[in-house]
Amino acid sequence: MSHGIHMALVTVAAVSRGDATDVVAEAFLEYLTQQRGLAAATVRAYASDIRDFATFIGVESPTGNDVNLLAVRQWLAHQAENNCARSTLARRRASIRAYDAWLRSVGEQDSSELTRLAAAKIPHRLPTVLSADAAGQLMEHARGQIDRTVPETLRLWALLELLYGTGARVAEVSSLDIADVDLLDRLVRLHGKGSKDRVVPLGAVAAEAISEWLDHGRDQFAAPKKNAESTKALLLGRRGGRWGTRQIRQAVRDASRAAAVNEISPHALRHSTATHLIEGGADLRSVQEILGHSSLSTTQRYTHVTPERLRSTYRQAHPRA
Repeated sequence: MSHGIHMALVTVAAVSRGDATDVVAEAFLEYLTQQRGLAAATVRAYASDIRDFATFIGVESPTGNDVNLLAVRQWLAHQAENNCARSTLARRRASIRAYDAWLRSVGEQDSSELTRLAAAKIPHRLPTVLSADAAGQLMEHARGQIDRTVPETLRLWALLELLYGTGARVAEVSSLDIADVDLLDRLVRLHGKGSKDRVVPLGAVAAEAISEWLDHGRDQFAAPKKNAESTKALLLGRRGGRWGTRQIRQAVRDASRAAAVNEISPHALRHSTATHLIEGGADLRSVQEILGHSSLSTTQRYTHVTPERLRSTYRQAHPRA
């Protein structure tokens, strides 16, 4: 086995343990990030999948001979028997196929049996979406709880307005710096998947919420001597560091319960943003740009409509309605 391949496989194992920074990432992981342009979280997931496959077949570093159709089918069947979610199975198929393609690109094997590996069929499920009234109820409840002596209330309002106002992913909101927000022109720069930035509009209410947080709440959390993130991160945790995705998810769940709407995740707010934009007349291309989807087909799943809108459209358009 070549040194490059060996180093890549060591790195795969390291990423799955969470200590990839201690190893020079080359070969396979470089292929994923440089040639495939995958986001860091996706690379970590792929690396974990390959490590799981290696464990299943009883090797430390799977090579070309190990990655064969029978072994892969047995591995995936084992995952399915253990109630692995279909979406996870689909990703693991993608992981092993990416690994197989890389093995061929470095000359570890000449041909692939995995071309006969059927793609996973993931059932189409409509995303959880709040009604416009429920979304408004959530936002106004957060606004009504504001107490400038309690910075958490200002932070929560800013968070919810950011998520719903921009359709941002939770990781994108967590990674926002103060410099990414232009309150004068009401724009925000989001750092999306695959290191792709996009600039999206910021609504008037969201801009007001962020301004309130910056003026009256953020300094109560900032601790620049303890954490460098305190000098630049937009949303801070109690200890002065950047507010993490796990804490943000919990805050959204707690806020939705407190507002007496269905318990939701930050991603449900993203789905709601997309749906409400489309129902309000926004075209798919614009929504695609706002959400940062690389493919229009991903945005099209938000074209589901409410029965009321469907009936209204039917009455307006059909001559026999």
